[in-house]
Amino acid sequence: MRDFLCPNCGQRLAFENSVCLNCHSNVGFDPLLRAFILVDGDGNSVDQTTPRKMCANLHLSACNWVVPTSDYTPLCLSDRLTRTVPPKADAKAMAAFAEAEAAKRRLIVELLELDLPIVGRDQDSEQGLAFDLLSSRKEQVFTGHDNGIITLNLAEGDDVHREQLRISMGEPYRTLLGHFRHEIGHYFYFKLIETSPLLPEFHQLFGDHDLDYQAALDKHYSEGAPAGWEEDYVSSYATMHPAEDWAETFAHYLHIRDTVDTAAAFGFAPSGAALDRNLPGEAGFERLIELWLPLSWALNMINRSMGHKDLYPFVLPPNVLEKMKLVHLLVAEAKS
Repeated sequence: MRDFLCPNCGQRLAFENSVCLNCHSNVGFDPLLRAFILVDGDGNSVDQTTPRKMCANLHLSACNWVVPTSDYTPLCLSDRLTRTVPPKADAKAMAAFAEAEAAKRRLIVELLELDLPIVGRDQDSEQGLAFDLLSSRKEQVFTGHDNGIITLNLAEGDDVHREQLRISMGEPYRTLLGHFRHEIGHYFYFKLIETSPLLPEFHQLFGDHDLDYQAALDKHYSEGAPAGWEEDYVSSYATMHPAEDWAETFAHYLHIRDTVDTAAAFGFAPSGAALDRNLPGEAGFERLIELWLPLSWALNMINRSMGHKDLYPFVLPPNVLEKMKLVHLLVAEAKS
C-alpha cells in the first residue's frame, strides 16, 4: 500500500479516508490513479478534466472510491463485483458488510498494482469474478470459492467469533483480508495456471489439482496435518489438497508483496523495494524475499515490544519458497 497525501494540503491520508482531517476537504480514491482526488459536497470531482463521482455505496459500505461519471454503473470497480449483500434492515450485518468491503478494496487495489486481470460477472456471466457477502445469523454460510464466485461469511468480521475459530482450528493467523486473499487464489488458479506453460512445474510442486477434494477434506479433518508438514507447506491447512496449498501460498505471496510495498512507502524498507520486487523472473522473487525476511523479523520484534503476538507467525522453508516463486513467475507472466 502506498503513502497517500491530501491533494489540497498535502496531509497524509489513510487508504480509508473520505475527508482530510487537516483541511476538511472531501476526497475520493481513484483506483486507476491509485491516488486521492478532491470532490465537492455533492461527491463530484473538482477537476472536471476527467469527470468522476463518489461511488454510490459511500454511505452503504463506507466506500471512498470514485467512478468515472461516464461509467455504465454508479458503483466503483470494487463494489460492482459484489453480487449479494445482507438485508439493509439488518444493521449488525450491514456493519459487518462495510468492514468486509473495506478489506475487499485492499485486495482489489493490490490486484491492480500487480496488473492481474479483474473480469467481473457482468463481463463473463459464467466464470467472471463476483462476491457474495452473507450474514450467517439466520442461515449457514460457508466461506469459499466456486467458479469465480467468492462467498464470505460476514461473521468473520466479528473479532470474538473469528478468534474463537482461529484458536479452535489451531491457526496462527485469521483475518478478513486473509480470507479474501486465499479465496482469490482459487480464482486465479484457473486464470494463471491452466493454460500456462508452467503447468508441469505446478504439478511437480503442488500435485494434482483435480484430486478428489471431498476425500481430502474428510481425511484432513479426521487425521489432521501429516507429521513434518512444516518442511513443505506454509500452513497446516495447505496440506489438505493441492488446491488449498496453492491458495494458501498465493495468499502469503500477496501478504508479503503488500507489506513490503507499505514498508517501503513509510521508510521501513529501502525506497526502491517496490521496484526491486518487480524485477523479471527469479531475480525479482529473490529480491522480494531478501527484503521480506529481515523486515518480517523486525516487525515481529516490534509487535512483541507492544505485548502482541508476532505480526507474521510463519516460517518459509525452501520448499515453500519454491512454490511461492512459481506464484511470482505466473503473476509476472500474466502481466506480460
